[in-house]
Amino acid sequence: MILSIESSCDDSSIAITKIDTLELIFHKKISQELEHSFYGGVVPELAARLHIEALPIILQECTQYFGNIKAIAVTTAPGLSVTLGEGVMMAKALSISLNLPLIAVNHLKGHIYSCFLEKKTNFPLTVLLVSGGHTQIIEVKNSNDMRIVGQTSDDSFGESFDKVSKMLHLGYPGGPIVEEKAKTGKADFYDFPIPLRQSPNIEFSFSGLKNAVRLAILKEEESADILTEYTISNICASFQHAAVSHILMKLKKYFKVQKPTSFAIVGGASANAFLRTECENLCKSYNCELILAPLQYCSDNAAMIGRVAIEQYLSNDFISIDDIDVQSRIKN
Repeated sequence: MILSIESSCDDSSIAITKIDTLELIFHKKISQELEHSFYGGVVPELAARLHIEALPIILQECTQYFGNIKAIAVTTAPGLSVTLGEGVMMAKALSISLNLPLIAVNHLKGHIYSCFLEKKTNFPLTVLLVSGGHTQIIEVKNSNDMRIVGQTSDDSFGESFDKVSKMLHLGYPGGPIVEEKAKTGKADFYDFPIPLRQSPNIEFSFSGLKNAVRLAILKEEESADILTEYTISNICASFQHAAVSHILMKLKKYFKVQKPTSFAIVGGASANAFLRTECENLCKSYNCELILAPLQYCSDNAAMIGRVAIEQYLSNDFISIDDIDVQSRIKN
């Protein structure tokens, strides 16, 4: 088995995965959403301190498997350096105490493998990765051949939801809150701009849209001390529609030229139901297979890190305890 550790942001997670069968034997995650909600976003130093408390608690539940562990895997990048460091320190300690090799796993590769928990991969594959830190289209030929063909030049899809939620004083994390509010709103109530509409390039940008929402909120606040639920829902619905439309416009440009046969949506923001539905319709029109990660594994988790680690274990892709740090990069 492989023991995997994830601490790239505000989720402390450990998993145990069988190497030969890919079976997920153990998985647990402790979220820090409640602690960070007061600040409207993740506070890195607070997140690191909470990892120090949570990771050992989860590890205590894994001791029964220590005799069967063949390697220790840990997320090393990308993420918050202070939180990644907590996971790396635990991985080093386990490596020394159990005399086991280390595997450094890229967090983004983990999200790609979240589609293949407990099953074999289906490559080649085109991936839309949408999270709080990234918005990318990635062409995946195999585990060691992945190429980013389009990404955001500023804010990410997930981050823009968090920022809109914060501007509306709705709480953190913003993605689920804004999506829920949007259900009762009118998507065409506000004429928010769809970013890069005229650009032929496969790229994303959410800063302009976010600013348009900010200006709309300021205008509404000038005429009312407190925004009504009706106004908030309309803002959320109009914003979500513009953000998803932006992604779909760029995906259509990509599909028209590349015509992928398999397409996946991964990352924490891939849980957005409206985005999933629009991508499903797009794939149907191109006779393309749509692959989705289970909703409970869309956000950061150690199960996806363990799934990548199996591939690296089988190809003897280990790292020495002296070389492991928080700067490991995805292979392009």
